[in-house]
This record gives sequence, C-alpha cells and structure tokens, in this order.
Amino acid sequence: MSDKTMTADEVVARLESGMTLGIGGWGSRRKPMALVRALLRSDIGDLTIVSYGGPDVGALAAAGRIRKLVTAFVTLDSIPLEPHYRAARERGAFELTEIDEGMFMWGLRAAANRLPFLPVRAGLGSDVMRVNPGLRTVTSPYEDAETFVAMPALRLDAALVHVNRADRLGNGQYLGPDPYFDDLFCEAAEAAYVSCERIVDTAELTKEAPAQTLLVKRHVVAGVVEAPSGAHFTSCAPDYGRDEGFQRLYASTPWPEFAERFLGGDEQAYRAAVANWWKEQGK
Repeated sequence: MSDKTMTADEVVARLESGMTLGIGGWGSRRKPMALVRALLRSDIGDLTIVSYGGPDVGALAAAGRIRKLVTAFVTLDSIPLEPHYRAARERGAFELTEIDEGMFMWGLRAAANRLPFLPVRAGLGSDVMRVNPGLRTVTSPYEDAETFVAMPALRLDAALVHVNRADRLGNGQYLGPDPYFDDLFCEAAEAAYVSCERIVDTAELTKEAPAQTLLVKRHVVAGVVEAPSGAHFTSCAPDYGRDEGFQRLYASTPWPEFAERFLGGDEQAYRAAVANWWKEQGK
C-alpha cells in the first residue's frame, strides 16, 4: 500500500485537455473547489464536464474550459441558477446534455460497473427524451415487457471529489448528513483524486465515527490532497457551511474581475484574498 498524497497542482499535471472529467459534490455543497482552482491555473481546456453542477461548472464555463457539459442542474442552492453558467450557456459556449437526476446517477452506476448502460424509468414521459435524441429505450425481455430508458454509462477519464478526512492510502471519509454520489464518481473514473480538509492516520478514520462514513475506498483513488477549506465557498458539513456572503459576491461580479482578484495566485493567495475581502466588509 503506497502513500498517495500529492498537491493540487500535481493532480492537475495528470490531467489533459479533451478529457471527460467528473466533479463530485452537489450544487453548492462539498465541491472540490481547491482542485477546480488549480485546474483554472492551468491551460487545460476542451473538457467534457460531468457534474451535479455548482460553482465548479460556473467557473470552468466562464473561463472557457468546457466543450461539453453533462448535468442534471447547475445551481448555487441559495441562488437557484448559477449565473456564470447561465451566461456561458446563453452565448452558446458549449454543448449541453441535460438529464434527470436519477438518470445521471444511473449513468454513473453503469460506468462504475463497467456496463454500457442501465435501464431506468426516469425520463420516460418527459422532454428529456426530446432534447436528447440520442437516448434510446429498451424493452424488458421478461413477461412484463416494460419499456425503460437505456441510460448510457457516464464513463470518466478522471474524477475530482472533496471529503472531510482521508488517509494517505486514499480512503476518504464524509462526516456530513448527505454523501451525494462521490463514491460513484470515483468508481466511474479511470483515475480519482480526493481532496480533504485533513489527512489523518487510517486508525483515526473510524476512531470516533462508524465505518459507514468511509465513503471513498482506497482502491479507486489515485491521489489524495490535503486542502483545508478546499470546498470554499461551498459547504463542507460539519466542518463549515456555505460562505453565503462570498457566494453572493461571486455571483454578482463579472468573471474577469472576480478571476483577477481571487484566482491570480495559488490556494494560499486565494484564502488571503478572501480574508482581505471580508475585512473590507468589516468582518
């Protein structure tokens, strides 16, 4: 068993333009934003992004890094529609495949099991089939002869996820109320990279928490990054909630201005810039 620790920039060095990249989390919750910021510091682009979208999608779209997006939604939660995503979509900046949330999950599960597709009822009777004419249906071979959507596997070249704790071997622990689907992102990918609030010894992962909190297993993880506040400005319960004030700033600021002020340096520079902004607000 090897030590898989690396830096965010070392993770990005393993990625390439043109890849299909899955990004974990959900809306503006537990997004691997430190890894996304490292990706934005690179010149990697022409990406297919697979995500229950939040500011990860918004930032990459605004920076012109997305060729195609596969998603069920792109939201900041307390701000219903991610504004930078909306602006990019309205100017036709990338191709979009928008599917039902359940179909999305089934696509990840198919990829995790190395299947070409899985049957699912979600999507039937909706405009999902109309706006995605490439989708097909399949008929049950049994007596019921029921028709299902044949949801194709969402195969990923790489996945980026963020958790509360991890060990150096790649086991990732989530301590909050909802695990979302980060384990499926990792299992659906050829290589998965996990950022975490803190790297701990393996024994500490279950010292005060049940084994069920070990959301991500080491055999699917290629690299682990210790990134305190690595989900900022999204939430990472129970370590911290969403930074609503800074999220409002992100949503209301033209992208070039936001990027110049907050994304011009490394992660330490980002945290310093955020702290300085809050000082300007008198907090």
